[in-house]
Amino acid sequence: MALSQNLRGASFMVVSMAGFTINDALVKLASMEMNLGQVMLVRGIFATSLIALLAWYKGALSAPRLILHPMVGLRAIGELGGTIFFLIALQHLPIANVAAVMQALPLMVTLAAALFLGEGVGWRRWLAIAIGFAGVMVIVRPGFEGFNAYALFALVSVAFCALRDLATRHLPSHVPSLLVSTITAAMVGACGAVLIQPLGGWTPMTTEGITLLAVAALVLLFGYQFIIMSMRCGDISFIAPFRYTGLLWAIALGYLLFGDVPDMAMVVGAVIIVGSGIYALFREQVVKRPTAAQTATMASDGV
Repeated sequence: MALSQNLRGASFMVVSMAGFTINDALVKLASMEMNLGQVMLVRGIFATSLIALLAWYKGALSAPRLILHPMVGLRAIGELGGTIFFLIALQHLPIANVAAVMQALPLMVTLAAALFLGEGVGWRRWLAIAIGFAGVMVIVRPGFEGFNAYALFALVSVAFCALRDLATRHLPSHVPSLLVSTITAAMVGACGAVLIQPLGGWTPMTTEGITLLAVAALVLLFGYQFIIMSMRCGDISFIAPFRYTGLLWAIALGYLLFGDVPDMAMVVGAVIIVGSGIYALFREQVVKRPTAAQTATMASDGV
């Protein structure tokens, strides 16, 4: 029996979240034998090669001058900052904890759009934002014995990713997405090359390390493609909440690969964040008004 458009879109979203989370897990494994800069460079080489090949096949590289658009540069800054702070957090925290904090991204974008772009946000969505960030604080636990400063790096990553998504929203339609993805991946890789020496220098790579980062780049590409496919199927209000399955993937991979068992604070905080995010999406469906929150929820995660 053929799936409805909504179910097809939801299935694509689940596959996309699996791709992004597997990428994160593989990068975390690779970071055990090399520094952050080296991880960014090597994965960047693989990712840039794959995305550039796809962009060339789709004809997205025919007008390279478009990369000079200011929004392309602003998006690249957001992606770069988001990637650096995300990887720092990922090195020092369980993958599920980082993933839980990252679920606040749609709420952060809604907040930024209201504060800096003047977009209308009703009191119910303000309440959802406040509750969502209270959930983040439950996970971060400032002032308590369980506090880990690296959780703040994940929160900074969310802020940079919000900048990335807002810049993406304002990209002109004639700028190909694959061109933007290619230049962004290349910039992240180049930044990694600059960071290698300050972070301790180059570490001789094993076959296992190279394989991990090659596969990470490949599943990242799958994540990008399936999230695009999900956006083109069904109703966004039905499909968007399936983004939160990424947290389930993170919990499962964290346990299977690293033996991480989420504590009660992480579980409670994650439930609060996801609940507030789903409520915000529900409000969008009620008012029938697409906003940055929906755009961010559907935006690619691949940090």
